Amino acid sequence: MPLQVIAVACNLRLARRLPRFYHRIMTRIMGFDVVVTGTPVETAPVLFVGNHVSYLDIVVLASVIETSFIAKAEIARWPLFGWLARLQRSVFVERRSARAGAQRDEIAERLAAGDNLVLFPEGTSDDGIHVLPFRSALFGVAEREVAGRPLTVQPFSIAYTRLHGVPIGREWQPLYAWYGDMDMQSHLWRVLGLGRARIDLVFHPPVTITAFGSRKALADHCFTAVRDGVLRALSGALPPPAAGPSA
Repeated sequence: MPLQVIAVACNLRLARRLPRFYHRIMTRIMGFDVVVTGTPVETAPVLFVGNHVSYLDIVVLASVIETSFIAKAEIARWPLFGWLARLQRSVFVERRSARAGAQRDEIAERLAAGDNLVLFPEGTSDDGIHVLPFRSALFGVAEREVAGRPLTVQPFSIAYTRLHGVPIGREWQPLYAWYGDMDMQSHLWRVLGLGRARIDLVFHPPVTITAFGSRKALADHCFTAVRDGVLRALSGALPPPAAGPSA
């Protein structure tokens, strides 16, 4: 952690790489087996967009890809998690429309600097089963070119699928989903006591807005890909993982 503080303060390239190492350790401590289907784009910058089950998604995603997150402004004020989010170099956004333009500019600047970003376009976390509609306004940044080229957008699906090797049914999804007025501290302690869990992380084919013509059409495409990926993961319909390391 001290090394990451220094790397962020000095704007070192290391600040992008260290979090993945840290989050891989965290997945092991938490008993998470992250199984990846598909291939994340490795040529930055990329805007990764997907469903949001809980704050645990941050650990899962950051253990696999080098990325920062687009997060709600109030997260910056959370005890511990706010500090960790800042070390992850998150972009904090407010819901006030008056700040929308400036926030899009900040996101565009980060992408132009070569940073990958994760966007959760549901605007909140879900129940782990149903993917909420994507807010097309959040895809506005994809309308801008980066280094003279359309921004690469890659949808992903995340699903908490097995506990001790047994499929997690609908009645058990809230064990990992964090939404509504759930207390974070008690939720986290419960998760830590559950034991080994499998999390499926599905990367869908990357796209650009030029293939769709509008941010709404892009949002609709990403929503469909993400929703279908979650359904396949929860039903056990994903192909067997290819040989290679999981997080």
